Amino acid sequence: MKRLGKRLLLLIGAATFTVGWSQSLTWLGTLPGYVMSFAYGVSADGSVVVGAAYDTAGQVRAFRWENGVMQDLGTVGGDESEAWGVSADGSVVVGAAYNSAGQWRAFRWTASAGMVDLGTLGGDRSEAFGVTADGSVVVGYAENAAGQGRAFRWTASGGMQDLVLGYNSVVANAVSADGLVVIGWAEFAPWQRRAFRWTASGGMQDLGTLPGGSGSNALGTSADGSVVVGFADVAPWQRRAFRWTASGGMQNLGTLGGNDSFASAVSADGSVVVGGAVNAAIQYSAFRWTPLGGMEDLNTTYASLLTDGSSLESAYAISPDGRYIVGYGINAATGYYTAFLLDTGFPLRGDVDRNCYVDDADLLRVLFAFGERGYRNEDLNWDGTIDDADLLQVLFNFGSGC
Repeated sequence: MKRLGKRLLLLIGAATFTVGWSQSLTWLGTLPGYVMSFAYGVSADGSVVVGAAYDTAGQVRAFRWENGVMQDLGTVGGDESEAWGVSADGSVVVGAAYNSAGQWRAFRWTASAGMVDLGTLGGDRSEAFGVTADGSVVVGYAENAAGQGRAFRWTASGGMQDLVLGYNSVVANAVSADGLVVIGWAEFAPWQRRAFRWTASGGMQDLGTLPGGSGSNALGTSADGSVVVGFADVAPWQRRAFRWTASGGMQNLGTLGGNDSFASAVSADGSVVVGGAVNAAIQYSAFRWTPLGGMEDLNTTYASLLTDGSSLESAYAISPDGRYIVGYGINAATGYYTAFLLDTGFPLRGDVDRNCYVDDADLLRVLFAFGERGYRNEDLNWDGTIDDADLLQVLFNFGSGC
């Protein structure tokens, strides 16, 4: 603690205290020659967004957006690609792309290696949907030699591994920050898909469904895998967003006045859920749900950012701290679906306890957890370790308030 105290004094000496709080909406545009874009993933600090851009013929290309510049990530030999997930620091992107034989293949992209084909499980097709915080574990769907769809978990050392869940059709949609929990859907019976949660020690767990329905699909999970979100049937042609925990089971999150909703992602601590829901006007709106506030229409909450007639239709990803939300909406300036990055301004940078102030309590939270494993609120830069970088975030923003 004495050594840590000396380090803290040095950091304090270098810090510049600031106060401020702001909200902003950024329309990310699209790739040259394309007209639409959709955002599916965001880095921990909101600086990197990934997704897909479409041209007028419906051809799609994966993109990585950073600091106002949208980069075409290319393909693995074919014409099309899509990006579905990104690591916490924005350096690793995963998705799917056509190869030269016209086969859809899971990929992992980095600036140094470019787009790398992750292969299949013996069949022709694969897609990558989720990646861990450090980019080392990728999950998704791949066909085996019998043409069956299987959930896979990929690592550089082990390659693509079939989770062997015992069902003919299985898709892994997301993975916990440390790679130990995988979620998705499995076909438990013909035409009956159910959300699942998998761990190496516990195997596959059927998460069930909501009253009145028979199917469900898990799309997102918290950092430790204890909270799962997605959608479940409640009646023919009706689905509802859900939030699942071991203690509470599957909770119906409702809608915005219509008869359909889905939850696509959840913050690291499991407290903030985002997705899309039909409103009373029978139009899709992006939503945010919290235990205290319930489901709120982002178009209403952030109406001051949408004065030109633009609208936010669906939210697909949220940063670990819950501050940044990405998805797509109608950009009034172009009239096309366009990817958006919403900076809600909360929590403030360095606000560990989420009380709208960066103060001694936040500093103490980081100090008492110093040196421990990250992927929780004290790990402010989301790099897996609570260290000097996290202390600096508190110190540079010390005194800030909403």
